[in-house]
Amino acid sequence: MLSKPFIHDNFLLGSASAERLYHEYAHAEPILDYHNHLPPADIANNRSFKNLHEIWLEGDHYKWRALRANGVDESLITGSAPPYEKFLAWAKTVPNTLRNPLYHWTHLELQRYFGIFDLLSESTAKAIWDQTTEALAQPELSTHGILNKFNVVALCTTDDPADPLTHHHDIAKSGLKTKVFPAFRPDKALAINTPKAFIAWVTALSIQTEVVIDDLDSLKAALRKTHDQFHDAGSRLSDHGLPHCYANFPTESEAKAIFTRALTGHVPSPEDHAKFASHMMVFFAQLDAEKGWTKQLHLGAIRATNTRALATIGPDTGFDSIGDYSQAAAMAGYLDRLEQDGILPKLVIYNNNPADNYVFSTMIGNFQDGKVAGKIQFGSGWWYLDAKDGIEWQLNALSNNGLLSRFIGMLTDSRSFMSYPRHEYFRRVLCNLLGAEMDRGEIPLDFELVGSMVRNICFENARQYLNLPLENRA
Repeated sequence: MLSKPFIHDNFLLGSASAERLYHEYAHAEPILDYHNHLPPADIANNRSFKNLHEIWLEGDHYKWRALRANGVDESLITGSAPPYEKFLAWAKTVPNTLRNPLYHWTHLELQRYFGIFDLLSESTAKAIWDQTTEALAQPELSTHGILNKFNVVALCTTDDPADPLTHHHDIAKSGLKTKVFPAFRPDKALAINTPKAFIAWVTALSIQTEVVIDDLDSLKAALRKTHDQFHDAGSRLSDHGLPHCYANFPTESEAKAIFTRALTGHVPSPEDHAKFASHMMVFFAQLDAEKGWTKQLHLGAIRATNTRALATIGPDTGFDSIGDYSQAAAMAGYLDRLEQDGILPKLVIYNNNPADNYVFSTMIGNFQDGKVAGKIQFGSGWWYLDAKDGIEWQLNALSNNGLLSRFIGMLTDSRSFMSYPRHEYFRRVLCNLLGAEMDRGEIPLDFELVGSMVRNICFENARQYLNLPLENRA
């Protein structure tokens, strides 16, 4: 029996200064979760979850990777095994995740959602399953209840321009206190290197926008129309998940010819694919700049590396990792092109490879405009870097090369409604880092000075920077 709970009031806070920063300046701040992958349908329908498998294990490739590493059969991960058996496999795995952030997140989530202080293991699994199943039947843990419980002022989902925004319109009419906005994610518009899927996507976009797409101009017209629809629905952010920036810019006629060939099912050369992607990324920046949106670039992941798993299980199932792409020259080329054209929007760049932290944290300083504070942001630790070490690495690189005080803070980047304690986790890491430096005399022992910065990073900076329509949404 533990002498005190593993997750306690001062979890991750290693000094009295850290404790004061967290409890007085960070803890009570609301959440603005400006990037996640939550399903809008679940929010529109105010989904209730039957059990921990539904809310906790469905779609969580972080847990799936740990289960596989622990020798668990795929039938108990993404297969057809009963929900409790899948949960039991996770409970048996958790003790083996010590020093993995999953161990922290698991117990933080059990406590914050259900008031459970016991460590999850095979021996506690049945009692925890029963207690959480009963709790999940209550309205306080429906999707709307969760968003209210964690004081989520607003969240931005990630939406393809070919998908209708019906669920977002329903949410806006629902009376939900949390504002829910779509974020424009047009990555499939670049995917001419997979002709069958690309043509199917173009067809879907054509149906959605009622624009006949038979050349590049009509593709752009359809994308502009859906971008307008997103704006009307409250969107003020776009997002791209790319291995690296594209900066091999073709002429307009070259881009048109490449697209025309793609519509016939032609597989482009890598050079033509890069040219087309470069051209479209300039176009998307133009759309964002015209409306005063913020663009997000998630860079550096290498995806679907396991061919057998991709064929049998599908994409986004836990077979992606950090890539070792060359980032600096292409990023500089892309941002410089937007700057030259006068269409560089507010921009957040997220790094997936810690080896490039200093590349990213110095690149943002090249394109600040002296008009918008923190216009170009080095985004929070992403994917494999959203645990304690990765968060600290990002904070340190940003602090050394930019202005931490202008940082817009954390996001969940999650498909799970159980992930809102990630914001608390980040805030504890931030306060612990700053509190230790206050105690060492590296920054002033001035709680109003440092605490005000903490408070701004937790919420206010993002609210001001993103300019979301948080009031009087129709």
